[in-house]
Order: sequence, then C-alpha cells, then structure tokens
Amino acid sequence: MMLRKLFFAVLVVGTSPAYAGPCVSATAACTEWVNLGGGQSRSLIYRTYALMEKNESITRAVIVVHGAGRDADNYFRHALAAAFLAGGLDDTLVISPRFASNDQTGCKDVLAPNEVNWPCNGDSWRSGGTAINDEKLTSFDFADELLRRVARKEIFPNLRTIVVSGHSAGGQFVTRYEMVNQVHDKLGTPITYVVANPSSYAYLDPERPNAETRELQSFGDRRNCTTYDDWPYGLKKRSGYSAKLTDEQLKKQLPARPVTYLLGELDTLPLAGFDSSCPAMAQGPSRLARGQAFANYVNKRYNARHTAVVVPLCGHNARCMFTAEPVLPILFPKP
Repeated sequence: MMLRKLFFAVLVVGTSPAYAGPCVSATAACTEWVNLGGGQSRSLIYRTYALMEKNESITRAVIVVHGAGRDADNYFRHALAAAFLAGGLDDTLVISPRFASNDQTGCKDVLAPNEVNWPCNGDSWRSGGTAINDEKLTSFDFADELLRRVARKEIFPNLRTIVVSGHSAGGQFVTRYEMVNQVHDKLGTPITYVVANPSSYAYLDPERPNAETRELQSFGDRRNCTTYDDWPYGLKKRSGYSAKLTDEQLKKQLPARPVTYLLGELDTLPLAGFDSSCPAMAQGPSRLARGQAFANYVNKRYNARHTAVVVPLCGHNARCMFTAEPVLPILFPKP
C-alpha cells in the first residue's frame, strides 16, 4: 500500500524537473498559464509536460480544443486516454487549452486574475473572436502562441510533428483557424489539423451543397437567410484575426493545408448544441452530412487533398471519436 501511494504521489507531481514522465491528472498539477499579448493577460492549459522545460523525449505534440462546454479538463482526459491507447504518453506533448468565458448569461466560467475572458456567443472564441477584457487579443492569437511555444527547438529539439485537433465547437475552431492562421509555414515543424464533428464550416464562395445530391448550387433561400455567407459560415463581414488576409489568400491556404475531417457515423441528430440556424442549415441537415459535403467541396472545387473519415458507431461524443482505433494513427502519427 505504501508503494502504491508513493507511485501516485510521484505521478501527480509531474512538473518536478526530477521526474521525466508525463503529468496525467486533470488537476492543477498538470496546468500552466500562457501569457498573451506581451502583458498580464493569460489563459490556462492542461498539459502532460511543461512548456518551459527542455525535453528531448518529445517527438510530437497534440493540441485538443474543447467543445462549447469549455471543459478543457475533460478534453485533457479524452486526449490522455487516446495517447495511452496509441502508446504515445512518453513521447507526446498533449495540450488542452481552456477558452474560459463569462458573459454572465450564456457562459459563467469563474475567471482567475488576469485570465482572458473569451466571448461566448456571436463572434465567439470558436471563430477567432476578440477577448472581452483585452481588445488586442483574439482566440486565434492564443493558438498562435501555443504553436510558437511548442515549436521552440531549444525546448523540444526532437519535435517532428504537431497535430491541432478539436471536437464539436472545438472542431469549428480548428477548421477556421486552419484556413486563416499565418504561422503554419513559419514554425519549421509540420502541422496537421483534425476537425471532428463541427456544426458548421466557413465556405469560400456563396454556393452551398444540394441536400439530396450534395452538388454545389446557388443557395436558393438567400433572401430569407441573408447571413448565410457571413463569417463564420462564409467569408463576408470578417473582422479581427480572420480579416487579415484577402479572400483569394484564404482560397489558397485552406486547400493547401493538411486536414482530416472526423465524422461520427451516428452524428445525424440535432442534439448536443447542434446549430440549427439558417446559415448552418444551408450546409446540410446533420453534422455528418455537413462534413461529408464540405470535404467533397474543398477537394473538388479547390483541388484540396483533405480526408474525410467516418468513425464507426460514434455519435456526437469526443471520447468515442478520439479513442476509436482508426483515429489513433491520425491523432498520433509516427514522427
């Protein structure tokens, strides 16, 4: 019993320089603050290894973005389970960032001193929205900073690949961040994106898929659904981070970047925060249909080489999606 207690005590104190193993509990012991914008503003992450301590064992990093519940602790657990099944706990830096939000109505997270308050609705954190308490920051700036820290060769000299993934609202974050970010080609480490079960995508032009044939066509209800092509559903009326590049630049970036869409075979019902707004419904009747249509769209229209993987027997469930056997080599590719 004494040896068992000692083992778990050492496991939790994963931040000690004398301990080389991963931090694997969704508690304060496995968290770290990331300062943003050069000031006191900061956001929280869960991570298996400290971002400021040199670690030669790390060969890949996996960032997992939570859903609308902003439960980074649970997503850290999902990612840990997947890393264990993939045999990747020892050589993978797993990170789950928290996009905390408190607008006193829809989102009521308890914020620590100087913690960034990301917008809950509207131009929210999931589409690069500007922080409520720091107008200089957007949620995509947070992702930029994480990638810059992870890619530092002086800290992780043997890092070979980075995977940015997210489920549901986190999938919305990743699909939009993938197309607009400006650090992808500047870090010296290959980045891939894994988009799981989002409710909507950002289309590059005003056409939308036919509900029955999936073929692109002029959207027939645009008089009644006037916002169907506005950001974050299309490219019109972009602001902040997403407005830094032109439409033509985004049309080049989106297909050029390596993306896998993970689509739950059973994610066909309007449940779990399903976006039933008219701009979202213009993209298809279900998350599964929308994902298949969008992958087909970018591959055919823009010559992308994106991959859509339908995950058997999974609905709108992050644990099921991330720990499914076909998904493990996608989240944890061989370096």
